[in-house]
Amino acid sequence: MASAPRMATASPAVRSLSEFSSEVVGGLSHPGQKELPSKYLYDAVGSALFDVICLLPEYGLSRAGMRMLERYSGEIIGRVPGPVMVAELGSGSGQQTRWLLEALARRQRVNYYPIDISGSALFRCQQELGQIDMVSIVGFERAYLDGLQEVAARRREGERLLVLFLGSTIGNFDRPAGDQFLREVRSILREGDALLLTTDLEKPVPTLILAYDDPAGVTAAFNKNLLARINRELGGDFDLANFEHVVRWDETERRIEMHLRSKVWQRVTIRKAGFRFYLREGETIWTESSHKYNPREVVQMGECSGYRCAGQWFDSEWPLAQNLFFAV
Repeated sequence: MASAPRMATASPAVRSLSEFSSEVVGGLSHPGQKELPSKYLYDAVGSALFDVICLLPEYGLSRAGMRMLERYSGEIIGRVPGPVMVAELGSGSGQQTRWLLEALARRQRVNYYPIDISGSALFRCQQELGQIDMVSIVGFERAYLDGLQEVAARRREGERLLVLFLGSTIGNFDRPAGDQFLREVRSILREGDALLLTTDLEKPVPTLILAYDDPAGVTAAFNKNLLARINRELGGDFDLANFEHVVRWDETERRIEMHLRSKVWQRVTIRKAGFRFYLREGETIWTESSHKYNPREVVQMGECSGYRCAGQWFDSEWPLAQNLFFAV
């Protein structure tokens, strides 16, 4: 079997263990609800588990995103004047992006810049997309905004920037933080640049609970892997058998929450951080949120953050929206 082509990676950098350590200690030191940043769910193991989650019958979001981009990519790209360079925030394996790149490559040569904190995700993105004609790929192993600034600096005269933020990742932000993030993205863009934003829409609560707590236990393994990662990289001594995966719906905030609940009173040490803490029986560590929206709310989010909405596309099987915004 031929090996996959190597991705050209701009100034590759290993994520700082000290930053990981600092954020873990900070989150676990909260006097009230302990928490861990959801971005650290996606190491090589976590990214592989998430790919499996996307195939589960209970988790319809990824399939809806694929259906919509297969169906509407030509129409979406047709609304973005060229020439265009493409940056994707949190590219993952890039499966959904294929349809957009192929649509754009039918009219121009495409420079595509996936941005992800997971080096393994960038490699899988290259494997998925590296053979598309007329598309060149340069990956950035960076945080979203740092990577986007580097991509924007590569812009040529007269070139627009199309930013992709797919998979409803915006839902991982609290609503005020999501608005602030969109404003920060806007500050990097020029007037006339575009943002394609995926948002998961409101749906029956039992459907949502099942999507994040599948009977096969894949999402539970994905969640617990965060503790295993701390053990591997920071010298933690979490006993995964002492935790259970818990999913909650917050009606006020309209969000799904993933937690890890301690089954027993326990003491945990993170050796490389020089940190020790305690968990009571029943106490949880909050690991991820996924906010759900309605279509008008999404338009207002964009308008308040410096964009105008140029189109929305919806999936009927799994309520989901692709939202095209232009910077104003």
